[in-house]
Amino acid sequence: MESNSLKDVQTVYKQLLDSWNNCNARGMADLFTEDGESIGFDGSQSIGREEIFSHLSPIFEHHQTARYVSKVKNVYFLSSDVIILRAIAGMVPPKSNDINPNVNTHQTLIVVNKEGNWRIQLFQNTPAQFHGRPELVEQMTEELSK
Repeated sequence: MESNSLKDVQTVYKQLLDSWNNCNARGMADLFTEDGESIGFDGSQSIGREEIFSHLSPIFEHHQTARYVSKVKNVYFLSSDVIILRAIAGMVPPKSNDINPNVNTHQTLIVVNKEGNWRIQLFQNTPAQFHGRPELVEQMTEELSK
């Protein structure tokens, strides 16, 4: 059971990043619970599927977004129906093959099992700028490049 739950939660995370990489606002929003919350890289907060969709849609319509690459660092069970997934992520700008270290991030998801479906309750995207410690930015970028 636990093994399947871990795989399911990692699949939800992969679907989240795939939806971003494919500029699919609806696909991203539908991964959240009805009252799920997304806190973006810039600190913007969207609560509820429709608000998340409304926030993401113009981003994809008006910008050529960078592609996420990521590495799951930890997955923790808070209960049999609540899991925290923590990952690091980088972004590869359009027409590039290299990660832009200026937008590396820590990503945290709280994923809940509602009626047999794993959905995101909270997604937080925190900049990993490591002020005054450029070696840590370099180390994270190198880890994501492997």
